[in-house]
Amino acid sequence: MNQIDHSSAWDFFDRIYCISLRERIDRRRQALEQFQRVGLASRVEFVMVERHPLDCEQGIYESHQQCIRRGLATDADTILIFEDDVMFERFNAERLIRCAAFLQARSDWKAFFLGCLSQKSRKTEAESVAEISYRCLAHAYALNRPFAETVARKPWCKVPFDGMIESFAGGFYAMYPACAFQSDAPSDNFNHRLLDGFRRCMGGLKRIQKVNEWRLANRNLLVALHLAALLALAVWAWRAWS
Repeated sequence: MNQIDHSSAWDFFDRIYCISLRERIDRRRQALEQFQRVGLASRVEFVMVERHPLDCEQGIYESHQQCIRRGLATDADTILIFEDDVMFERFNAERLIRCAAFLQARSDWKAFFLGCLSQKSRKTEAESVAEISYRCLAHAYALNRPFAETVARKPWCKVPFDGMIESFAGGFYAMYPACAFQSDAPSDNFNHRLLDGFRRCMGGLKRIQKVNEWRLANRNLLVALHLAALLALAVWAWRAWS
């Protein structure tokens, strides 16, 4: 599929932003390369922000709100936001178009994630969309206008941005399989350096996202395997004691 087709696949989103610390020219260069791969280079507006002098979590929170408010000011109905460490894999323009059609046909969606970590997920009538119970990661997501207005008004209360999003129940959907991941570049969030190191030991966020997605999609199989293992253990114990 050619670049033009890739570009048109993003037409559902009225405004598209990418958050980047002003001094991270390297991150913007890498992000632009990623956007070029999926036909987004001409659509994304980089929003340069300053590093918060006291609390990087507050800085991240306010940076996302800045993008949301910028989109709302343009009367956008759908706002897509990336962080500059995003990377794309398994992107499929036709699948994205099907996701957009699903969202356009319903008014109850609040947020749509191109990649995240979820606590639960279930299939929808659209093969490419899963309804999720969101847990964390906000490197590639879209908001519809009503929910964007709610998020834009939410004051900083010492809760990370993805934690604040998680507090809202229902209306969260994700592309299946995900196409957006966070790179293994060192985090600019100093509060999460230990967590960042742990994630690297586990193979990086991309691997963690994929495992999380697979586990939720195959939870019935996993439950069956666990039950079979317990049954086999019980049979072995019974025979051993007989």
